[in-house]
Amino acid sequence: QVQLVESGGGLVQPGGSLRLSCVASGMIFSSYVMDWFRQAPGKQREFVASITTAIATYADSATGRFSISRDNDKNTVYVQINSLNTEDAAVYSCRARNRALRIEYWGQGAQVTVSS
Repeated sequence: QVQLVESGGGLVQPGGSLRLSCVASGMIFSSYVMDWFRQAPGKQREFVASITTAIATYADSATGRFSISRDNDKNTVYVQINSLNTEDAAVYSCRARNRALRIEYWGQGAQVTVSS
């Protein structure tokens, strides 16, 4: 059974940083593209960043302050968020997708709150 479990969320002051993790199990992690999405209250879920085995891509809103990385030995994908502002407050979810198999899996999400 495939599971994606996010962690690292919480309350952060404006200007602060945090790193979210998403640990995958039950799958061949290296064969999946890993994505981060976020959904703020009252808004649609939006793409944040994606990483293949070697290439990272970012939404325009995430360029410069967000950094996605993965550790295939640990079956984990990370997203580092710097200079957090109130607009970054959202539930952050990871997604694993395999285009060839036409499969995708989602984690349950991690809440990030930005407040002083």
